[in-house]
Amino acid sequence: MSDIGLFYVGAVLIVNGVMLLGWLTPRAAAPLNLFVGAMQVITPTYLVMTSGGDPKAVLGASALYLFGFTYLWVGINALAGLPGHGLGWFSLFVAVFAAGHGIDSLRADAPVFGVIWLSWAVLWTLFFLLLGLDRAALGPITGAVAAVEGVLTAALPAWLLLHDGFEESWAVALGGLVGGAALVVLVRRWSAPLQARLVPTPA
Repeated sequence: MSDIGLFYVGAVLIVNGVMLLGWLTPRAAAPLNLFVGAMQVITPTYLVMTSGGDPKAVLGASALYLFGFTYLWVGINALAGLPGHGLGWFSLFVAVFAAGHGIDSLRADAPVFGVIWLSWAVLWTLFFLLLGLDRAALGPITGAVAAVEGVLTAALPAWLLLHDGFEESWAVALGGLVGGAALVVLVRRWSAPLQARLVPTPA
């Protein structure tokens, strides 16, 4: 995934997290999902066309399609009012692929991106449970995970990569994992009273 693409993945994950926390309507989040989804489909198409058949380039492009389709699907569902079950089952497919990519990264001595990919596998599994299996109660925690991962697994790494400050090490990977888990708990606890004020009480 390109550094610029990763940066905007962070933006869309944060916005979708805010949406799932109940602070933003799906229609309001749709445009960014469509913008980023389109970028994550056009980019890998170009990469495949110019790869010369390089298997590694094609593999990398295949990952972009998975996320691009996800964001396009979110945007289309929001604007058309479609049910989310299909997107939920597709998310399970993405989660399995992301877990495999995470294991490959760990084997390649890239622990930070290994943790990033495995974190995405967890998030897309939550999307599967929330949308595919109608576990609506998981909405707030899924939103908290999405928002935190938007920062720690996408926007921040992309910013560091763009500024040549990214470091692959187990200390960074484990520190990010522990810090991210703590942030998810804090965001969920902090968001609950705000969500209660923003969501109208039935008359």
